[in-house]
Amino acid sequence: MIAQAIGENIDYAVMLGYFVAVLGFGLYFGRYTSTTRDFFFGGQRFSWWLIAFSCTATVVGSYSFIKYSHAGFQYGICSTQSYFNDWFWMPILVLVWIPIIYYRKIQSIPEYLEARFDRKTRLAATVIILFYIVGYIGINLITLGKTLHALLGWEIMTGAAITAVAVALYVYAGGQTAVIMTDLAQGIILLIAGLGLFAAGIYHFGGFGDFWALLPKSHKFAFSDFNAPPEFSFIGIYVQDGLANTGALMLMHQGFIMRFLSLKSVRDSRRMVVCWILILAPLAAIATSCGGWIARALVHNGELSTEPGKSFVDAAHFLCAPGVFGFILAALTAALMSTADSLINAVSAIFVNDIWRPYIVRNADDRHYLRVARISSLCAAGCGLALVPIFMKDTIYGAHSMFTAAVTPPVVVAILLGILWKRYTPTAALVTMVGGAVLIGLSFIWSDALIGPFDFGMGPDSYKFMRALYGLLVAAALGVSVTWFTKPIPEAALRGLVAGTQMDAMRQFKGGQPNRRPGGKVRLRVNIDRSLSGREMALLPRSALDVMAADPGDLLYACHTRWWYGGLRSVHVKAGPPGGSEHGEQLRISPEDASTAHFVEGQQVIVEKIL
Repeated sequence: MIAQAIGENIDYAVMLGYFVAVLGFGLYFGRYTSTTRDFFFGGQRFSWWLIAFSCTATVVGSYSFIKYSHAGFQYGICSTQSYFNDWFWMPILVLVWIPIIYYRKIQSIPEYLEARFDRKTRLAATVIILFYIVGYIGINLITLGKTLHALLGWEIMTGAAITAVAVALYVYAGGQTAVIMTDLAQGIILLIAGLGLFAAGIYHFGGFGDFWALLPKSHKFAFSDFNAPPEFSFIGIYVQDGLANTGALMLMHQGFIMRFLSLKSVRDSRRMVVCWILILAPLAAIATSCGGWIARALVHNGELSTEPGKSFVDAAHFLCAPGVFGFILAALTAALMSTADSLINAVSAIFVNDIWRPYIVRNADDRHYLRVARISSLCAAGCGLALVPIFMKDTIYGAHSMFTAAVTPPVVVAILLGILWKRYTPTAALVTMVGGAVLIGLSFIWSDALIGPFDFGMGPDSYKFMRALYGLLVAAALGVSVTWFTKPIPEAALRGLVAGTQMDAMRQFKGGQPNRRPGGKVRLRVNIDRSLSGREMALLPRSALDVMAADPGDLLYACHTRWWYGGLRSVHVKAGPPGGSEHGEQLRISPEDASTAHFVEGQQVIVEKIL
């Protein structure tokens, strides 16, 4: 069936122009990708604010505007509660998880699970996480297909295929750097568009009070009832979104792990997490939900006729002039692409690091693995596209909720127990993931018997949400019970892998005792010294080391003086012996480091101590 396109030609010109610009923007950053470290982790060079915006764009996926406006139209401002379930993960994230994976130089979640447990656990996690991420790609592609069907009249598979090809192309060219930089632009655009639509709606009604008065009383509560309605209750949203889905995003989502590892330092992760979760996430909650609220008020005022799934687009079309509406469509396109690109890059990372490198081609040069990474990113897009017909059988909200509640709990529990409990054993971790997955699978057969006791009286309509609670509890019960009957790993083998051993991880990362003395930053001019070629060090004057409270052997970070680059032009170096005064206030680095950072002779840079 062909849908009737809405909007004017200028709207579609703006949308197409944005689409082409993002594609070109992403392809441009291929020049910053020459190694697998660049392709997967962006060279670990980026500043906290850039990664915060990038994470926001990834969280606000292709389903978000449609999904949350749908909920906002039906249930009111409680549609934002999903975005307010992240804050209690912050201490685990910044104090335990990020320091472990960053300092231990973990490249994938399965790799961590092998280091913490054993190879069997890594294999089980590889299968489950790949299934999770590829399925997530499918959910995003069907959402963008449905969106483009409504906007342009295209067939769902056509829209999904075109966008999948575009995203795969710039991920292929630029890897994580292209993902981060395009997501930065897309994160800013989707926040401006969503919040701008909310402001336009308030202005149209004559003020916030008039808008508020048009909403039904049932739409004015920040949270839905504890166990009603069954398909959108507080407890259902909390366990599926706050516990299972957010836990998966923080702990097992390879796309976010790669984003965390793209930061220039663990110290910057604290700023990034605060900005992302406490500032940008609430703004994103309003931006993605407000279309449903505005549409509901317009319907109550007799100005609009729409349905929940179309509320965002119809409200935007009603309020926005031609051209401006095109910008709103561009924001939808931004959301469509900003999650799919991270997921495609994540599948590529797991395939190369957990399948190709350890089992198929070992000890090849980095150029070989980079080529495989790029090819596997194209295959990941194709696999996600193949799942679109399967997810077309449910609503977007339903498909997303059912999928995350069913797949994520066992691995989330295994990782959480693994990082917090030293006694947790390899056998218990394997049973947690495999046994938990089997028990969740059985819940689709005997739903009433297995999930019914956990539905808080809501009945079968809540099962797709409450399966998350069932999965978390049975996986945790398996893990804890098996742990007490199996032999733990000696504590000496867990240094740097569990909570309380982060200092050990720091020593391993640096290769020596960490220097945690507070120091300042210095401005130096670049001197490209060919005598340092092949040597892993940079030379600085004694005065600069004193300002930074740095010693020879400490890890330093040199970046362009323009902060808005966000670390794009930067490099990590190790401090060598203090240079003599005859060299002046210079940072003497090798040609290889200068090339990595895109530094030129005589350029002024800012240098700071990292560790």
